Amino acid sequence: SFSLGHNRVSKGGWARQVTVRDLPISKDIAGVNMRLEKGAVRELHWHIPAEWAYMIYGTARITGVDSAGRAFVSDVGKGDLWYFPGGIPHSIQGIGDDGCEFLLVFDDGRFSEFDTFLITDWMAHTPRGVLAKNFSMPESTFDPLPKHELYIFPAPMPNSLADDIKSAVGPQGEVPNRFDYRLLAQKPDKKDKGGEVRIVDSTRFKASTTIAAALVNLDPGGLRELHWHPNADEWQFYVSGKGRMTVFTGGGKARTMDFQAGDVGYIEKSVPHYIENTGDAPLEFLEIFKSPRYEDISLALWMAHLPPELLEAHLHLTRGTIESIPKEKMVITPV
Repeated sequence: SFSLGHNRVSKGGWARQVTVRDLPISKDIAGVNMRLEKGAVRELHWHIPAEWAYMIYGTARITGVDSAGRAFVSDVGKGDLWYFPGGIPHSIQGIGDDGCEFLLVFDDGRFSEFDTFLITDWMAHTPRGVLAKNFSMPESTFDPLPKHELYIFPAPMPNSLADDIKSAVGPQGEVPNRFDYRLLAQKPDKKDKGGEVRIVDSTRFKASTTIAAALVNLDPGGLRELHWHPNADEWQFYVSGKGRMTVFTGGGKARTMDFQAGDVGYIEKSVPHYIENTGDAPLEFLEIFKSPRYEDISLALWMAHLPPELLEAHLHLTRGTIESIPKEKMVITPV
């Protein structure tokens, strides 16, 4: 649970993380839960791993620039995503009436949110003479620079989005593939009486070349069907509601655990599992993978595409039962 992690509180917001140091099985992915008050900024920074994000609530303004000098400025709200490739400098500012809260996901389990490359930290540790040469300005120009990193700090509200885009974009233009994505505007990939699923990977969100995800909403009693993922480990974040997951690891061994909002789950590649909504309200969670593509294999779909006599011999099920299994992936089973 994120609630068990160290919470770094700053003037303007807070951040807490779950990495391989907290969850040793999570070697591929680290996560950060962050809140920014209205006007507060997660200062200009960059890091080695790529950053994928999901907006939990509120509104934020994000900025970035790529190695060709192409700019990006956008506003994101609840359910929106962003992705900054490793090394791309960026910033986040809360602009909603109550600021914003979001989940950050990094494609390296060893990542630490509290050890990134910050513009204030770097410039504070660069000699004034070097800064003067770099920018062709007098050394005194840099006297007002902060002497320590700001990390999260209050700042004036930004100009209009149109004005900020106009200020940021130069002759190189804007980034060719946007760094944000409107996930909730996407039609569900699967929707039935048990809930709905939206899948997003690099085939839709072009910039997101190392992270694929699914946003799952289960109605009370709904089941995310028995399945596994053949191409990557699965890192989960529970957004709201209550759920129960069972993971089967072979050799007659399994583990069942309950999850609620703010919890993280992890399943290694190709390990079978399922998730149930055990509460009386919808269960919303994210399935996240260090992969450009989302892939899963359904137990029911596999069984439906086998010769029926082969299944009869294995499971002792009747022919009628076998033939009633749908030949299309269910993803979520109806309540």
